[in-house]
Amino acid sequence: MLKNFLYSQKVAPYVFVLPFVLVFVIFWVYPLASSFGMSFQKVTLGQEAAWVGIDNYTKLMGDTVFFKAVGNSALYMILTLVILIPFPMLFAVWMNNKFMWGREWFKSAFFFPALTSVVVAGTVFRLMFGEMEGSLINSILGTFGVEPIKFLKGQTTGFIALIALASWRWLGVNMLYFLSGLQNIPKDYYEAASIDGASAVQKFTRITMPLLKPTTIYVLTISIYAGLAMFIESMMLWNGNNSPKNIGLTIVGYLYRQGIEKNNLGYAAAVGIVLLIIAMTINLTQLALSGLFKKED
Repeated sequence: MLKNFLYSQKVAPYVFVLPFVLVFVIFWVYPLASSFGMSFQKVTLGQEAAWVGIDNYTKLMGDTVFFKAVGNSALYMILTLVILIPFPMLFAVWMNNKFMWGREWFKSAFFFPALTSVVVAGTVFRLMFGEMEGSLINSILGTFGVEPIKFLKGQTTGFIALIALASWRWLGVNMLYFLSGLQNIPKDYYEAASIDGASAVQKFTRITMPLLKPTTIYVLTISIYAGLAMFIESMMLWNGNNSPKNIGLTIVGYLYRQGIEKNNLGYAAAVGIVLLIIAMTINLTQLALSGLFKKED
């Protein structure tokens, strides 16, 4: 009886999909439901949870530090999108050129930073952008007669260091995504365009970009999430979660501050739910605008 059940063609699909369903429910649905319920409570370790209704969300709406963290995360997301979408695409096109020499070496060199521990990378960049005259960036600026800059003490200069770290780590990864998409474009399209007298720019705008749309949507989606969820890079760059005037504080950093540092788990859960809503709203909007949800004729 059991053998017939397990070998049944009707049961087999459910057996194969069961591991995914279990992982999805245990590690996503259940934690999300628990966090949502916790966001309406006052929860501290060692004490019984108390129902507070929407007080946590009401408090959030008047929390200037929270809005500072949201602004920092939004700015970081926008700046990384401006850099880590077009430049990796252009590098991928350059790498995909049939006259490109040393292609494998360049691919490895661009991808290598992603294999580096973010803790190590953050520490190195903190030393590079340090205040001392002997720090790398200030040493370079000193050769041009520029006085040492306290990069990690100002909003603008701090974000320069943060975006430099993000670009160094993720440019190669996004480039490989685009390179994979480029290699799926038939070469016949480019040969036909060449016969018709199309320039390199026309080939890029009329063939490459439209056919790279699925890859671009994917990279854009994961980049939005990564930008809003950034935390460790900021924490390592400022050597902690308390940057000067919160110039490096992110939404996840604020969640960590409330939940772990201040033991206010209910309030931290509310921060997490708001972050989920923001990320889902932005991603669903860009997916709708890109036409992903439109039915094909």
